[in-house]
Amino acid sequence: MRAVRFSVVTAAAAAAALTAVTGCAEKSDGKGDGAVQVVAKDDACEVSKKELPAGHIELAVENKGSKVTEVYILFPDDRIVAERENIGPGTKANITAEIKAGSYEIACKPGMKGHGIRQKLKVTGGTAVKRSPEMDKAVAEYRTYVQAQADETLPKAKKFTDAVAAGDIETAKKLYADSRLGWERTEPVAESFGDIDPKVDIREDGLEDGQKWTGWHRLEKALWQDKKLGAEEKALAPLLYKDLLDWQKRVGTAEITPTSMANGAKELLDEVATGKVTGEEERYSHTDLVDFKGNVEGAQKSYELLKPIAAKNDAALTTDLDKRFAELNTLLDKYRADKGSYDFTSYDKVGKADRKELSDAVNALAEPLSRLAAAVTK
Repeated sequence: MRAVRFSVVTAAAAAAALTAVTGCAEKSDGKGDGAVQVVAKDDACEVSKKELPAGHIELAVENKGSKVTEVYILFPDDRIVAERENIGPGTKANITAEIKAGSYEIACKPGMKGHGIRQKLKVTGGTAVKRSPEMDKAVAEYRTYVQAQADETLPKAKKFTDAVAAGDIETAKKLYADSRLGWERTEPVAESFGDIDPKVDIREDGLEDGQKWTGWHRLEKALWQDKKLGAEEKALAPLLYKDLLDWQKRVGTAEITPTSMANGAKELLDEVATGKVTGEEERYSHTDLVDFKGNVEGAQKSYELLKPIAAKNDAALTTDLDKRFAELNTLLDKYRADKGSYDFTSYDKVGKADRKELSDAVNALAEPLSRLAAAVTK
């Protein structure tokens, strides 16, 4: 296989938020044989090459704008091939992706909103990516896991949305966090479809112009802050279930590769860093630690499936990851009633020093996890 490298020089401000939370920024010089420079600024997304061969592609991301940004490689229908969110000013990141021949777009999204500034990308035949039986096994088992999470979520979501539709606030509150666990464990796959996540998991401050607020967090606000379920909220409950049913049906069509699994694990840690540790994700219910645990479990599942491959190429990395996952899970256990439950401490009861301890543990795991994709493709 032939590895081609992107250097994605991105806009500037969101990763500052990520770096502030996790205490880390990935490093890459963006220079290398065949490097494709993608310079994302506040008003431009400059790509030095518009055509490249298929295979494993390394993206070296650098933020040079003044706003927080995201960089995507997208299929023509806006499904996500690879992405990196929350890239702050002056920070860098590496993404390794597996891309087949076809037409794509590179999108830079300064401010992390909207359609983005886009450039066409043509990927030609190149050298086919050769996968070992171990890689095929990891992908197959992860696909089974993702589908199982979606299948298990639907009945939980139905109980939650039925309670909302019936106006039963206390029952809905009890069912809310559990209804989200399967989604949180596999969020990168759900987000890869592009159109489902904005319907079911968006926060009010993430809405695009003219977008109606629907989904879990709209109902979360009604349950905990407004403390009432009117006709509008009751009508939104079956819509949430319908959108989740769409997700469940489409999971089997998701593009899953060893590199997307590794990148997804890192994305889940980024989700923890930018939403859960800060308390932004569940700002009304304060069930952030349940989501936190779900994200960590999903990341760990991807890692464990890829570990036999990564261990052959970088044993020191897998030893470090084993240690860091164990440390973070032990720390999370301090905040739940018993080790097997998801009855976690309300996050508004977690003090500043404890949040810093959680942030440090996420940081310690996020850095080596960012190198998993490269270890899998060596």
